[in-house]
Amino acid sequence: MKVKLLRYLANLGYGTRRDVEWMLREGRVTDADGEVLYGNDKVPHELIRLDGEPLDPPPGLVLMLNKPTGVTCSTKDQGTLVYELLPERFALRDPVVSTVGRLDRETSGMLLMTDDGQLLHRISSPKSGLDKVYEATLADDLRGDEAATFASGTLMLEGEHKPLLPAELEVTGPRTARLTLHEGRYHQVRRMFAAVGNHVQALHRASVGGLRLDGLEPGQWRYLDAADIERLFGRG
Repeated sequence: MKVKLLRYLANLGYGTRRDVEWMLREGRVTDADGEVLYGNDKVPHELIRLDGEPLDPPPGLVLMLNKPTGVTCSTKDQGTLVYELLPERFALRDPVVSTVGRLDRETSGMLLMTDDGQLLHRISSPKSGLDKVYEATLADDLRGDEAATFASGTLMLEGEHKPLLPAELEVTGPRTARLTLHEGRYHQVRRMFAAVGNHVQALHRASVGGLRLDGLEPGQWRYLDAADIERLFGRG
């Protein structure tokens, strides 16, 4: 699809329309052969260059971030925000790049982000059945009955009126465990361990659906392609 440059570059977050006008006047926007482009030119996304570099992905952007602890999933809050780990222009994109769900400030691990509202809804929807795997470090030794309690389908969290779906607990050490959830409730992992008399000291989300971090270091991120999305939904 060919796009009109002035509005398109502004919507990708490269600046206001006035900023983009100056980029065009200065000859900074070219095609793949280095030919200068102008504001009313219509050119396919993949052929546009800014300062000789390809553009960020078009609308439909999806990325995976390994969120460090101490970072907040918000556009406005105190402390370090997740958007500060991304190129500054991402915050100016239209449509906006949003987190798919949230991880609380002290939880690390996989966070998906996209500007595709339909995909965001699809990933978040319980109908998608995307498992989420968490690795927890606990304050006290595990007793040994937690796995049965979590798998029972009868555990009720404080303040709720519907029991949790069965969840799988894999004990990895005296005070460490891997927990697979099939739903997403507010601070669910922390509340589940609190319900069995323990306290989560550290929490990390290792995977969502068929996607894993695969060596992505804390604070690092990468774009997801069509094959990644297929893998996310278990078809890759």
